Amino acid sequence: MGARIISLLAVLVLVAGCSHQPKDTGTVSTNGDMTSTMAPAGAGPAAGTEQDLVVNVGDRVFFGYDQYDLTPDARATVEKQAQWLKSYPNVNVMVEGHCDERGTREYNLALGEKRATTVRNYLIANGVAPNRIQTISYGKERPAVLGSDETAWAQNRRGVLVVQ
Repeated sequence: MGARIISLLAVLVLVAGCSHQPKDTGTVSTNGDMTSTMAPAGAGPAAGTEQDLVVNVGDRVFFGYDQYDLTPDARATVEKQAQWLKSYPNVNVMVEGHCDERGTREYNLALGEKRATTVRNYLIANGVAPNRIQTISYGKERPAVLGSDETAWAQNRRGVLVVQ
């Protein structure tokens, strides 16, 4: 009977001591080096990912009503985005231009394109290669916030950097 209890305790200790850790299979980069795809537990998003951009830099800038010029705050954000992109030269991005619900569909598509182009041009002026940046306008078709008040409209007048 004592041997059974000792055996049972030994099995419990072994099982309790084992924890399942996901296997890091890694990936092979374009230059043939092995790179890890896992961040250490609790370390935040993996470097060079869209989540990394969102959490550590910010993926969007905001525009005034009927405007497509960058505010000082927006310029500071785009400068940080440019630095981030220069740190990850294999990352390409799409700049989305968005508008609030006011105005016609056609007008907002044109304004969204101007906003996306303004962000793109500022990224290029800050040293990002033009071939890494595409633009698209969604006009008023993809609001970030639903509502018909200034608070919602201000959140919808934006340029968003999306990792490709």
